[in-house]
Amino acid sequence: MKVLFAGGGTGGHINPAISIADYAKNREKNFEAVFIGTKTGLETRLVPKAGYKLEFIDIEGFDRRHLLKNAVVLKKLVKARADAKRIIRDFKPDCVVCTGGYVSGPVMMAAKAMGVPSLIHEQNVYPGLTVKGSEKYADYLALSFEETISSMKAKEKCVVTGNPVRSEILNADRDRARKKLGIKKPFVLIFGGSLGADRINDTVIKMLPKAASEGKIELLFGTGERNYDKIMDRADKNALSEDIKIVPYIDNMADCMAAADIVVSRAGAITVSEIAALAKPSILIPSPNVVRNHQEQNAREFERNGAAEVILESGLDENVLYDKIISMLENPKKLSQMSQNLKKLAVTDALERIYALMVKMCTR
Repeated sequence: MKVLFAGGGTGGHINPAISIADYAKNREKNFEAVFIGTKTGLETRLVPKAGYKLEFIDIEGFDRRHLLKNAVVLKKLVKARADAKRIIRDFKPDCVVCTGGYVSGPVMMAAKAMGVPSLIHEQNVYPGLTVKGSEKYADYLALSFEETISSMKAKEKCVVTGNPVRSEILNADRDRARKKLGIKKPFVLIFGGSLGADRINDTVIKMLPKAASEGKIELLFGTGERNYDKIMDRADKNALSEDIKIVPYIDNMADCMAAADIVVSRAGAITVSEIAALAKPSILIPSPNVVRNHQEQNAREFERNGAAEVILESGLDENVLYDKIISMLENPKKLSQMSQNLKKLAVTDALERIYALMVKMCTR
């Protein structure tokens, strides 16, 4: 099986593709994969680290506020599609799998033009512009939620698979992870996504002195690489210790999330799927800067099911966040109930379902 993957920009698009590739590699004796991304996305780090070859195209998203700038985007789209055709011609994949981000668009177009079967995966309830624009090129639309079907024109192509959760997340163990990380106190994991989140970063940096002075928790705070130096310049160095650590990027997310008593994060689709898979109580702070406010929709779904606490950015400050963390930790019965509720929301066989679609495409 030879598969060409495309998905770039953020970890939310890249990690699902890597998870799918790893799953297929463990089941196919002669599996080969090539990834397509851009030179500016997080794929430049994550894909080579996962052991896969990465090819590049030059593409960017449409600017909805400055329409005149889209002339440049259209010009790039034409070249990116041609470059994607060249990569397909050289690699000769049996199928193409795209996981979103604007890099997926020209790859889907090229696959259709060259007669290579393809699928595109949508992580969120509301499909993004790339997925909406690509549905006419795809053989399958792999969706994470049943509700998404109503937003698609090609309903006959829709297959509900759920969100792919990395195998290392599914196999992570709390006790083993806590021993490995040396965790001895209640442990709080905080991150704003693969690229970081300014509002969360600003709030947490103001919260750290109080957390340090009270000494009730251990805390790991991932700032996002682009924000790390700025945050460290502002950080009260007296607040940093073996118990409270700041890192630019959390490479060992499976261990850290498994070890956590509470996860504080955005409410992106992949993140909440991983939280559900590990049954981790969480405080979700949805980004208000996403299409159709889909992160708040994700967060509210968890909240309605008693599986998470939600703080909107409009009501977020260091005292609100710290008090919420401590009040949750002081109520173990509630944490246990949240974990049970999360298990009802978890979808843990999405990789198997997506792999089955790949096999269908490759054996036509």
